[in-house]
Amino acid sequence: MKKAALDEIQTVPNPLNVHEIRKPISMVLGTTDFAMNYFELSSGESFSGGIHTHHDQEEVFFIVEGTATFEIGREGREEVRVGPEAAIRFEPGEFQCGHNYDEETVVGLALGAPGAMHDWDELESIVYCPECEKKTGHGVALENGDFQLTCTVCEYDH
Repeated sequence: MKKAALDEIQTVPNPLNVHEIRKPISMVLGTTDFAMNYFELSSGESFSGGIHTHHDQEEVFFIVEGTATFEIGREGREEVRVGPEAAIRFEPGEFQCGHNYDEETVVGLALGAPGAMHDWDELESIVYCPECEKKTGHGVALENGDFQLTCTVCEYDH
């Protein structure tokens, strides 16, 4: 058994600086099969850096306070507003990105399974590729605290 109070968990922001407050609850508890992160998103912040999917992990977001807007689909054309006291689930391979477009702070939990940590080989992000001159799927790696993106079409690294 391991116990942790939220106010005792250190904030670990996303390397892309898309939010200020993210507390890795599952890391502190030492989970191996389940991920749980606490977020407070100010207006304009997001849970992640952009449209992405985890091919090996489903994700559930539970919005405690405020209302988050999720872009859904590879092109991010559909938007769904969630919260407060509501949840949304994304199955493995489903593209999404959650944002706070409102003035009120969004407080939420991001839950993922299986696995407490990302398998970076199973993550795909949709970003602009300067070589292809369009948005394409990119493999994602975390090296020295920075994201490294590789286009899945032309293999351009950036």
